[in-house]
Amino acid sequence: MDNNKFDFDRIAKAIDFISKNIKAQPSLEEVAEIVHLSPYHFQRMFTEWAGVSPKKFLQFLTIGYAKKVLETSASKNLAETAEQAGLSTTSRLHDLFVNIEGMTPGEYKNGGENLKIRYSLRNSQFGNYLIASTGKGISNLYFFDGEEKSVIEDLKVSWMKADIKEGTDEDQAKVARFFANDFTDAEKIKLHLKGTEFQIKVWEALLKIPQGVLTSYGQIAGSMNQTNASRAVGTAIGSNPVGFIIPCHRVIKSVGGIGEFRWGSHRKKAMIGWEASQLNTDNY
Repeated sequence: MDNNKFDFDRIAKAIDFISKNIKAQPSLEEVAEIVHLSPYHFQRMFTEWAGVSPKKFLQFLTIGYAKKVLETSASKNLAETAEQAGLSTTSRLHDLFVNIEGMTPGEYKNGGENLKIRYSLRNSQFGNYLIASTGKGISNLYFFDGEEKSVIEDLKVSWMKADIKEGTDEDQAKVARFFANDFTDAEKIKLHLKGTEFQIKVWEALLKIPQGVLTSYGQIAGSMNQTNASRAVGTAIGSNPVGFIIPCHRVIKSVGGIGEFRWGSHRKKAMIGWEASQLNTDNY
């Protein structure tokens, strides 16, 4: 794996500390000490990563902010929110153009038999990740902390009958360029996903959430005309196989809490705050 210029472990530790101690309003010196850096170097590292200071970043993680964003989009469906928000024009990080192709019923039933999957291990501003592709598109993107062996095993469990080997392709390269803030590639990122018809519909609904906008499980269910299916929607969101690209991190509790996340609440906080920091915060 390539080493990322940002030390995500330190960033995540700092975010976790200041979010848990929000009432105490820890000083720059206190947070820097937690991550074993001088205040000067910590401020520089964090600002380079987020685009804003640690203090400003904290505002994006407060319950008040989350509630305000939810209220902003509560009266609109996701398509209207995407159209009216106009967020991508003010963002350093462009919204993704993602095309989902679901497995055929036969492919889904046989668990990937005769399917060739290639994976590589990489690094992003949100830490280490495994990315896998089928030749038709990205099938998996798992973030991980710790040993590579465990996340590779998770991939193999997901595709018990597939031919899985280490390797890369242009689809994986597009995602790597995206994480590196290189948007010169105008082609869509393609996803090739294994899921039930309901899961695919939920993941498609997630793709309609604009960057910087947060929504709730109930709002996702409502956008699918499944108002009584919030729990099933939550389960489908929790099984999202492609982290960040399918933005399940943009779904939070209706009361404004951050909620659970497959790849750790520390990473979800980092993603929400980082995306918000890329936008014109006057919108909120």
